[in-house]
Amino acid sequence: MANPIIEIKVTNFGTMKAELYPKLAPKTVENFLKLIEEKFFDGLIFHRVIKGFMIQGGGYNAQFEHKEAPSIKGEFAANGWVQNDLKHTAGVLSMARTSNPDSASSQFFIMHKDSPHLDAQYAGFGKVIEGIEVVNKIASVKTGTLGFYMADVPRESVVIESIRLVNEQ
Repeated sequence: MANPIIEIKVTNFGTMKAELYPKLAPKTVENFLKLIEEKFFDGLIFHRVIKGFMIQGGGYNAQFEHKEAPSIKGEFAANGWVQNDLKHTAGVLSMARTSNPDSASSQFFIMHKDSPHLDAQYAGFGKVIEGIEVVNKIASVKTGTLGFYMADVPRESVVIESIRLVNEQ
């Protein structure tokens, strides 16, 4: 059985395709696909961009209003989920979370460069298979601080136009 393929369209940046890995992180992929089906991500932004590390989105709109989603159990080795051995290499999709290992909801990040210190600490669940140049373009935007609490924010909004499932096997 083939893995689900999603398409991420980012306004003014292009389109990426990513393969999701339900065998490694079944609840994470199920949650992500449910949010895609609900068109949850449409119009949200990549709100945190760190060149040489990752781009993060899926939780805020361009006005920095937070969009809530239910939390799921973190599927990574440090949280007792040993079957997820996905390495945090360039292009890998992984779930963002707080210090609570079971706080992932809708925010995800895409690795710009390899970051082995995240291996087994975050739930990797997919990988960009087409359009890695879009990640590179986003990683190069100018960033700054929003207020006193949020750093690495793109100075101009990087909008997720849509995320869609393009094939389900």
